[in-house]
Amino acid sequence: MGHNITTIGFDADDTLWHNERFYQLTQERFADLLADHADPDHLAERLLAAERRNLGHYGYGIKAFTLSMIETAIEVTEQRVPASVIAELMAAGREMLRHPIELLPHAREAVEAVAGTHRVVLITKGDLLDQERKLAQSGLGELFDGVEIVSEKTPDTYRAIFARHGDGPDRALMVGNSMRSDVVPSIEAGSWGVHVPFGLVWEIERADPPTDAPRFREIADLGELPALVDEIG
Repeated sequence: MGHNITTIGFDADDTLWHNERFYQLTQERFADLLADHADPDHLAERLLAAERRNLGHYGYGIKAFTLSMIETAIEVTEQRVPASVIAELMAAGREMLRHPIELLPHAREAVEAVAGTHRVVLITKGDLLDQERKLAQSGLGELFDGVEIVSEKTPDTYRAIFARHGDGPDRALMVGNSMRSDVVPSIEAGSWGVHVPFGLVWEIERADPPTDAPRFREIADLGELPALVDEIG
């Protein structure tokens, strides 16, 4: 028996295109710059704590990450961090903002396949300008019926988006790599939540899979999405 899914939401970063690996590379550069002041593991813990602290102030994205790196550098050096290091961290952030977009396997084919039969919406969080830049460079923009760049992904966020762009959350499906942001809250909103694992996961995005939820599914990659959508109905 079909469930009459009419709307499909896609996450962007690390679902449709690479993202987290650039953060990891920059964090390695950060550790090198601060090597005289903190070992890499301790520095990573301090940076993660700063990122958690700052989410409510700066939100998500490269600019927030850069500010958290600068704050951490000031803390671990007891305010003695050289201005040259601050300048390097700012340059690293700008470099991330200029990095070309590289689509993940099957991304275009999957969106094209379901866009022929469903309303498709891009639902992403982060810095507005950077997310718009990435979408424009991805070449996928014309495939989406709507684009939503939000500050946080909560059940209420999904309820509102799927009501605005579709027939409500119960007839919607959300696809993404983050259990915490893409899968769990969409299921709590009443939608289907489809997890597409990605090798690198930001610690803040980790959550336990809702394995007992009837509307939870997991696929190996986006190449499996069209068949899953057909199966669910």
